Amino acid sequence: MRFKENSFNFRLLMGAAAIGLLTGGLGAAAQEDTPSDEAESRQETVVVKGFRGSLQQSLAVKRAETGIVDAISAEDIADFPDLNLAESLQRIPGVQIDRDGGEGRSINVRGLSSDFVRVQINGMEALATTGGRDGRANRNRQFDFNIFAADLFNSVKVAKSQEAAVDEGSLGATVQLRTAKPFDFDGFTFATGAQASYNDLSEETDPRFTALISDRWMDGRLGGLLSVAYSARNTFEEGSSSGRFRVPADDGCVPTSTGGIITSYVGRTRCYQSVGTITDAAGNTLSGLAAEEAAWNAAHPRIPRYGRIGYDRERIGLTGALQFEPFDGTEITFDSLYAKLDQTRQEEFLEVISFARETRDQGFRAMDLVSGRVDDNRTLVQGTFNDVDIRTEQRIDILSTEFIQNSLNVEHEVSDRLRMTAMGGFSRAIGSNPQQTTISLEAYDVDGYSYDYSDPNLPAFNYGFDVTNPANYVFSSSTALGDASIIRLRPNKTLNTYETARIDLEYDLTDVFTVSGGVSVKEFGFRVNEWRKPAEGVSAATLAQLAANGFSLADYTTTISNFGQGMDLPAGTPTSWIIPDLNALNTIINFDCNCINEYGDWRRTVFAGETRSANEKSTGGYVQLDWSTDLGTMPFRGNLGVRYVETDLTSVGLLSGAETTANNTYNDTLPALNMVLEPIPDVLVRFAAAKTMARPNLTALTPGGSIDTSPPGLSLTSGNPFLDPIRSNNYDLSFEWYPYEEALFSVALFRKEIDSFVQRLREQKAFSETGFPASLLQPGVSPSDIFAVTTFVNTEGGDLTGFEVTAQTPFNFSFIPEYLHGFGGIVNFTKIESEFDYIVSATTGATVTQPLVGQSPESFSGTLYYERGPLEARISTTWRDEYLTTVPAGNNNDVEGKAATLNLDFSASYQLSEKIDLTFEAINLTDVYDERWISSERQNNLNYEHTGREFVVGVRYRY
Repeated sequence: MRFKENSFNFRLLMGAAAIGLLTGGLGAAAQEDTPSDEAESRQETVVVKGFRGSLQQSLAVKRAETGIVDAISAEDIADFPDLNLAESLQRIPGVQIDRDGGEGRSINVRGLSSDFVRVQINGMEALATTGGRDGRANRNRQFDFNIFAADLFNSVKVAKSQEAAVDEGSLGATVQLRTAKPFDFDGFTFATGAQASYNDLSEETDPRFTALISDRWMDGRLGGLLSVAYSARNTFEEGSSSGRFRVPADDGCVPTSTGGIITSYVGRTRCYQSVGTITDAAGNTLSGLAAEEAAWNAAHPRIPRYGRIGYDRERIGLTGALQFEPFDGTEITFDSLYAKLDQTRQEEFLEVISFARETRDQGFRAMDLVSGRVDDNRTLVQGTFNDVDIRTEQRIDILSTEFIQNSLNVEHEVSDRLRMTAMGGFSRAIGSNPQQTTISLEAYDVDGYSYDYSDPNLPAFNYGFDVTNPANYVFSSSTALGDASIIRLRPNKTLNTYETARIDLEYDLTDVFTVSGGVSVKEFGFRVNEWRKPAEGVSAATLAQLAANGFSLADYTTTISNFGQGMDLPAGTPTSWIIPDLNALNTIINFDCNCINEYGDWRRTVFAGETRSANEKSTGGYVQLDWSTDLGTMPFRGNLGVRYVETDLTSVGLLSGAETTANNTYNDTLPALNMVLEPIPDVLVRFAAAKTMARPNLTALTPGGSIDTSPPGLSLTSGNPFLDPIRSNNYDLSFEWYPYEEALFSVALFRKEIDSFVQRLREQKAFSETGFPASLLQPGVSPSDIFAVTTFVNTEGGDLTGFEVTAQTPFNFSFIPEYLHGFGGIVNFTKIESEFDYIVSATTGATVTQPLVGQSPESFSGTLYYERGPLEARISTTWRDEYLTTVPAGNNNDVEGKAATLNLDFSASYQLSEKIDLTFEAINLTDVYDERWISSERQNNLNYEHTGREFVVGVRYRY
């Protein structure tokens, strides 16, 4: 990966800390002189509301915590301005988000992806998943935040250091989400908001609505709260994609040799049929064997195309809470959360398919490269071809995710020194994809097709025929000229459940020391099922029946139009083309019926590769000692503890069609230390160290796959339910300075020594060493026989090191005019470095050294705000450096990655009265493109798509 060369160690980090504090000191010198005592007095008497009030509350939370924590606090339900919860989290130092379809979906904390981040809602771990770019549901431990509107939560904490009292499972951070409670308010409270959102690409206007009502009775001892958030959003993304690039020389095209001398690079599997002339990077025109070799060694796109993906989303969330204080010292809280995200996702592409059919007689090996140009980046950037197969396709996914969580929490003061907390609850997330259907039309053996990738993200395509004329396409059952047209049916469903119970005791040994301990039981259930129509190609009988019933292409085709608005497409690029009309065809033949009818057999069968389940029960306990005292004149507090947890895993998969169950048990002892020292007033030095663990991803744990027990081909290809968790030793050191109200200057250093990683590898080993039962073997095959086993294994890990710098201050400088004192700013910068050895060939074990997947070397966010009188406004930006998304990549490429992004958002409100505010938001003002690439050397196009800007106007009312 072509990241900038950077190296540093903890001595350099310590230098950065000193520079950060010095910079903060210079900022303080510019402030109006405010003695510390006076500042404390002002904090006790001045109440700041609105956005500044939320910032002040967040700083108070951060300062009071013993661990290393960042927080977002909302004064009321309407304070978050973002499209969903993920977008709110990106404002926190060290938190980066990944967008999907124009919305934030998952988060990365300090370089570790969402698989290493645990999420708790109202103190209980949860997992919510939904569908993404591939249309299928997330089937791992990644928490999909886009299910939830930010309005459902009134505070978010990101705990970056571990305490023994906090459940295990995270290497990166524990995100603690809290919904509003009735005891948060003094009495009756009502707040509501209505907004209209306009997208300048889709030109659609959609509604958003929020409301909260809360009250207390029985002298404040009983309270109830209900909140709701609803939004609809109709958008689409447009752009180019390539289906990956491949180099024939690296991906199985073997030249013809005679007597050890190469005589041809064409006419074989995974090779062109013929090559005419090639212009090389120096401008030379090559022909014959030299041209063949140049094309053989140059990358070409597999599915070059433009397309549109439409998203029709409807999101609703409900929270409810009851709180009861039957007597002093006892509080009972019941929380309920419901969220539902319904999506219809519609893809429409015009593409070349034969580049991606490398092994078929009528695919790539039947194509003639008439002429081309190869650049100095080993890429065939221009080409003209004959015998090309062109496809137009439509895919529709209907997706729905429903999340439910209920929990009961009891806090009781047994005595002046002893306190007890008990919690129990369950959560369930159901991700349904009842329709995942693709249909296509074909144009075979097209001559004169050409592409030009001189602009790698906005290529020029000349298809050689009128792509808007239905007569130029066929709905074909034949494979004589290329792939048959398809009716692909792949519905699927994912279920995640959590059941949790825990009890904690806390006892004040003295005024200095408090000891606490607790036990917990947590059971996680996971199940995924997928069904497929076994034969995806259209049958001749289906076509015959369509014709017999008088239907033609005109009855089930339509036209996409107005493509490419604002994209500056190359001249001649089609902005309209014919696509199959999936809904019209389904109305005719009813292929969704899961039945046999006059048009064919539309029954679906279980797809073994995506049918699996797991049940993971973790039983744990901890003991922790907290203290708060002085070291001389310096306040000093902290905690030291240890957590022990035992994990029992039962996983089920289909191994060569037969259900196979595997069991595994492992345990972990996880010590944790957090310390906070205040060497001078308002300056905190924090140190944390902990041993942490994260459980392997769910895809790797399935025992499903295939097994061959017929000698001599003894082989096993499967997941590995016997994997150990990923373990790490984490160290944190931070310096925080709170020089005056609403201000913070801080530097945080962190290091994670990750002991192991999970990767796929092929090994020769005795069957008895695999952990699978001998009952799977046929007679005559012994457990001691050697098998070729391709599975996931624990490999060596690596180190991740980085730092965060944060500055937050109101601009009440003495040299600034008084009327500008409503301004303030927040900036934070994160830098991370890591190195891991990735296995790029499961067969040979060859490795490549790259940064951690999902880790941007640098990221930045900043907000400039103004709040004075009735007007409140802020402009926020987030930037993250490029990062890797996949290692290894397909077609023998080393990596896939995503380019750097810069997002700019604006929001403002005006208070008409004490009860009514007018609001305005402008989201994604930069209309940032989702730009992804493949190959660290060439960085060829994978995707280049945008979703447009969002403008939101609304009104808020509170009582």
